[in-house]
Amino acid sequence: MAHCGRRKIELIDCGRLQALSSISSLVAAGLWTAIVPTNAQVNVTQFHNQSSRDGFYIDSAFTLSAAANLTRDLNFDGTIVGNVYAQPLYIEGGTSGPMIITVTESNNVYALDAVDGSIIWQRNLGVPLSQDDLTCATVVDPVGITGTPIVDLDSRALFLDAMTTPDDGVTKKQLIFSLNLDTGDINPGWPVDVELMAQFKGMHFTAEIQLQRAALAIVRNILYVGYGSFSDCGLYHGWLVGVPINDPTSVTAWATSALKGGIWGTGGVASDGTSPFVTTGNTTGTIWGGGEAVIRFQPGPIFSDYWAPFNWLTLDNQDSDLGGSGPLLVDVPGATPSSLVVALGKDGNAYLVNRDDLGGIAAPVDSLQVSNGSIIQAAATYRTNQGTHVAFRASRHTLSTFRITAPGPPTIVSDWSATRNNGGCGSPFVTSTDGTNDMIVWVIGTEDHGNPGDQRLHGYDGDTGAIIYGRGGANELMTGTHFYSTTGITARGRIYVAGDNKVYAFAVPGGTPTPTPTASPTPTPTATPTSTATATPTATPTATATASPTITPRPMPTARPNVTPKTRPTPAPRPTPAPRP
Repeated sequence: MAHCGRRKIELIDCGRLQALSSISSLVAAGLWTAIVPTNAQVNVTQFHNQSSRDGFYIDSAFTLSAAANLTRDLNFDGTIVGNVYAQPLYIEGGTSGPMIITVTESNNVYALDAVDGSIIWQRNLGVPLSQDDLTCATVVDPVGITGTPIVDLDSRALFLDAMTTPDDGVTKKQLIFSLNLDTGDINPGWPVDVELMAQFKGMHFTAEIQLQRAALAIVRNILYVGYGSFSDCGLYHGWLVGVPINDPTSVTAWATSALKGGIWGTGGVASDGTSPFVTTGNTTGTIWGGGEAVIRFQPGPIFSDYWAPFNWLTLDNQDSDLGGSGPLLVDVPGATPSSLVVALGKDGNAYLVNRDDLGGIAAPVDSLQVSNGSIIQAAATYRTNQGTHVAFRASRHTLSTFRITAPGPPTIVSDWSATRNNGGCGSPFVTSTDGTNDMIVWVIGTEDHGNPGDQRLHGYDGDTGAIIYGRGGANELMTGTHFYSTTGITARGRIYVAGDNKVYAFAVPGGTPTPTPTASPTPTPTATPTSTATATPTATPTATATASPTITPRPMPTARPNVTPKTRPTPAPRPTPAPRP
């Protein structure tokens, strides 16, 4: 059995403007200037709602006063089977009406009725891996579907990665699936066996040591799937795999030349509509080999350019990598440069990078220490009259924000912070009634390293951090939330949160403004591939209880059909790996 070395906090530590289809102007990447019809059709097709990963939702129902009276809908069933680390999705226009898509570590995929939470369809994609099957310890047990899926509405297809075993743990597979969104059936030509198909410069993907936790993305009809590891264990690399959604036989991959460098942030792959972006984790060796970086790719993925801080080697040695938070793409009108990537590191720093010229190993446009601890999460961004804000999980118990200034060169200025004591803190998301007003930053009180958190939903004024929604009644209690990975979505006057074995719905007063179902188009089947690829051994690496939040409006430090998996014998308890910053 391989020895597990340095352990990231990763999954054992607490870390989209609504996709508006039927309107002439999309508000994207933090730039909200369009007037959005309040009755526009909405779909949440990917993590944090937009490919920029902004975590921003426009919903006219969420006024400050209405949000203050939000209640859990006890008539929403939402019962599922399996642990959940992925964000749910919301899809309108299905044959049975609007639905919630959710996935579990038991490799179960569900389409739930968005109104009452009943099951429309369900699909099991194979037996997941148990911890005893793996050479590296993990608190995710079993390991099945971890990363947030993505939907392509044009083809009515749902894409996801599942870790499976066909023979009781002897063989480990990472399989990329495409499912019919309306039936759950596996589309022709899928799944893609990543170990058989992915290779890069003599390196071959090894499914057993790679964990897929990063949210999936589609850019110009290519599906991108990022891979990291199990707690920094084994001779793994960071991988980005690209699969054309219309041709699963054609797989392109990229991997870090240095060992490690995982793509593991829950926000996963971001995009400006043209290029995918990722952040990578710590690597080994003294020559830069793809780690500690924001990387842009040309379609494929084909490596394009990157940014890494001057002290990347120090970050490597301290396990203080950038990979704990995926890239956040933000536009700041009036700033020069105005197109930015926000990176947040386990060193507690926020970095602004010029999205048009990443610059290689170089100084960032600006940086600031915004936390005294490791930042591991998925941030959100929004704009008020005060400027462009970024909300992020500063620690397991702290929700914080900073502003990006304009005009002139953009700089980071600390903003308000909500100290949640033992209440826990997941990854934030933001609502607004129209893109300008009624900004509310939402967060779930998640469990974390034995601290159960308060398991409740909380909302804060986006300008001041004042509590908008802080109710703690028994009806608002959730269970089975996870560290930084649990986040919510907003659609049609509701907030949906997925926990272990359950999806929860919260509604503002006034009912559920759900549209009448419309017939969905029949997807065009994809031809079945005739690949003759065979498994190839991995090449030897050559590269060197309710908490009462205390609002602190002061700056941070300024030091710059239900299928249940087969039963397995209960393994002997293992100690939980201790987190490292």
